[in-house]
Amino acid sequence: MFPSPRTMANIVNRNGFRLRLVEKAKPLKKPQTDAIFNNIKEKDGQQFDEGESKRISIDCKATVKIGEYSRGGKTRGDNQAADHDMGCKEKYTPFGVLDEDSGQLNIIFGSSFKTSDFILDSLYEWWNHIPAEERDSISLLQIKADNGPESNGQRTQFLKRMMDFTDYIAKPVQILYYPPYHSKYNPVERCWGILEQHWNGNKLVDRETPGMQPLMRLEDEHKPGAITFN
Repeated sequence: MFPSPRTMANIVNRNGFRLRLVEKAKPLKKPQTDAIFNNIKEKDGQQFDEGESKRISIDCKATVKIGEYSRGGKTRGDNQAADHDMGCKEKYTPFGVLDEDSGQLNIIFGSSFKTSDFILDSLYEWWNHIPAEERDSISLLQIKADNGPESNGQRTQFLKRMMDFTDYIAKPVQILYYPPYHSKYNPVERCWGILEQHWNGNKLVDRETPGMQPLMRLEDEHKPGAITFN
């Protein structure tokens, strides 16, 4: 016979495995946070040998659902949308690359989830669209990123893909992480609010919908497409 659930509960309790609430990770205290920000400030724009450093800020945003769904925005046109979004089949994840020096923003859409592979595939797409003479002038690529689970310094898949990317571009890469729970300081975050105000007033029913023109660059639903904002 097997012991009853109550007996098993008593046994695990006696061995120190009592039921406990699952706690969220606690943010870093101010001295640790200040040290990270000071490190970013010290290295921001740092040059490597001869040439120029390219400073970019990267981040993924929430998945965009395609369909007659309300996104909480305002419009002067048709304002009747579906009352729920169950069963949405077509979704796209936006990935932003902000060139801090020129102010140019590139948005890459893909049907993938927010993963290490999607982030690096998007970086390849961004790099390959830079003019050759601009790539040749870069001596150091600085990447500012938040400390998310897909791109932090402990994510082995991200580190492997980043090493492959470094070999591919033949340039040194320096990643500057913001402290946990401080992603709002990442420069690309300032762009998302403006873009969302533009998108939210539209029902994003297809790739031709105003506000979703970037999706027209997608060749198929598994390949990333890109658009540039100046």
